[in-house]
Amino acid sequence: MKSSIFAAISMYILPVVILVILGAGLIRKVKIFEAFTEGAAEGITTMARIMPSLVGILTAIGVFRASGALDVVVGLLAPAASLLGIPSEALPLVLMRPVSGSASLAIVSDIISKYGPDSYVGRVACTMLGSTETIFYTLAVYYGSVGVRNIRYTLAAALIADGVSAVASAFICALVFGR
Repeated sequence: MKSSIFAAISMYILPVVILVILGAGLIRKVKIFEAFTEGAAEGITTMARIMPSLVGILTAIGVFRASGALDVVVGLLAPAASLLGIPSEALPLVLMRPVSGSASLAIVSDIISKYGPDSYVGRVACTMLGSTETIFYTLAVYYGSVGVRNIRYTLAAALIADGVSAVASAFICALVFGR
């Protein structure tokens, strides 16, 4: 019964939101089509401004993975990760998640297909995927879109939070599911 209610709500929520936005625009006497096209033009300008950063990040990811450097770094960090409770199989995810969402999703897919979704490693990987962020991509998009060049302490704070999230993911999975 409840699932049919949620299905009905989810089917109508987007059209209702669009109608509410259009209605609010009409009430405020906003020229809706002009505002839409102006926003679309601004979106294209923003995309052109952030495109070099995105291409650079994606190229660097491809080179890092294809060269085998990721495997070398994982091998070097495995003992330290083990002390923190992070399985070495999840280390590629810890390293790639701040850089690329699609690469980290591919890593989680590989982990799940190899170890299974109910394995400790699979659960840790899924928890990490949900509790960490693609930091460099987010910084490139948001700061690049407004032209910020000096990110100050944002990167350091985000990387610290990401590391804490990775350790907490392993700790909580060990606590809830056991090893």
